[in-house]
Amino acid sequence: MYCKDDFHVERLGECRFDSPLLPLLDYRQHSVNYVEESDRILAENTASSVAHLRETTSELFGLEPAGARRKIFFNPPHTRAGIVTCGGLCPGLNNVIRSLTNELTCRYGIAQVLGFSNGYQGLVERCNRPTVELTPHCVADIHEHGGTILGSSRGDQRPEEIVDYLEKLEIDILFVIGGDGTIRGSMAIADEIAKRDRKIGVIGIPKTIDNDIMFADQSFGFQTALSQGTEAIRAAHVEACGAPNGVGLVKLMGRHSGFIACYASLAVNDANFVLIPEVPFSLEGAHGLLACLKRRLDDAGHAVIVVAEGAGQHLMQSSGKTDASGNSRLGDVGVWLKQQIESHFTSQGKELNLKYIDPSYVIRSVPANPYDSVFCSRLAHNAVHAAMSGRTRMVVSRWHTKFVNVPMSLAIRQRNCVDPNGDLWMTVLESTGQPPRFE
Repeated sequence: MYCKDDFHVERLGECRFDSPLLPLLDYRQHSVNYVEESDRILAENTASSVAHLRETTSELFGLEPAGARRKIFFNPPHTRAGIVTCGGLCPGLNNVIRSLTNELTCRYGIAQVLGFSNGYQGLVERCNRPTVELTPHCVADIHEHGGTILGSSRGDQRPEEIVDYLEKLEIDILFVIGGDGTIRGSMAIADEIAKRDRKIGVIGIPKTIDNDIMFADQSFGFQTALSQGTEAIRAAHVEACGAPNGVGLVKLMGRHSGFIACYASLAVNDANFVLIPEVPFSLEGAHGLLACLKRRLDDAGHAVIVVAEGAGQHLMQSSGKTDASGNSRLGDVGVWLKQQIESHFTSQGKELNLKYIDPSYVIRSVPANPYDSVFCSRLAHNAVHAAMSGRTRMVVSRWHTKFVNVPMSLAIRQRNCVDPNGDLWMTVLESTGQPPRFE
């Protein structure tokens, strides 16, 4: 349950400067581009939830709408901004960098934009990572390429050292592009800034290809990942149909959330089994996956299995290790499942032709598709609007089709997951024909 304070976005101070965007905001009376400061995008949008909220709190509250303000906090000619990308690669990173740079320089006219190399390492002076001045000219074509021109890395750095470097470079605004671990790191940076009573804004653009950030209709890169994932499933279907008792096994991204596996499977409608982290499954038994797979092969002669990388971890022995970001190292469910299926059919003396496809790193590194390109630009523009108006310790997102400012603490309070009792998973079950549970 949420309260009104959970949705409060921190500000650095009073906005005293006219925005350079005023001609765009005032080009017609009652311009739709103007953001009403007191307006809110409701966290829930059903009549029953709104009625319950009124009964329990006697008032409605929600997320602050994103967008340009008439008055801004920073004086553009005296403002310097920094951009950093952290964590794994994701389609659209270069699009966000490009749009941030162009909006800051061409629309707001700030003094300088610096890019920090290799994630948070680039914000620590002793790591000796290069700092790049970002201009419209140098980012002109970067959206045509995958990855990030700034490089990335995982792992935390000491916030004291980061703020030391920000102060040395006279950075007024830091844009952080990354997932939940990166956002936690940026909150620690904002805490250190507050301790020093400095006026440095910290704005996040959530980057999670798994689509697992709260209060986000969709994260950038997801549409591109979905498109690429469908190609892998299509290939697996062709391979499965091309051999007796053919099985196409595809592993897609999704450590904790199975959105990519679900949507990609629905897009091509060729998957017979979809396995996601939110719905545990069993291999053995009359209603286990192996028995269901055998029945499918007996009936149709071929099958396609789509598995999210975080599925089936309860069946594998944990290594107990973590990566540089503190995330548990997952077992490779794709390789493990391939071995389990092959061993089972061999022990039964049954023919099997299994083809395994893992397109994860191909998907992560491709350029953004047109939909994500547009989405990245809109996220970046709204991030700049928030930053210039003195917002801090927040991420920009889209909720109920509206762009919103979300406090960082709220965005990462819990993980966005596929609801096993929701309509998306119901649609997957209808599409595949698989049982609700393998047990």
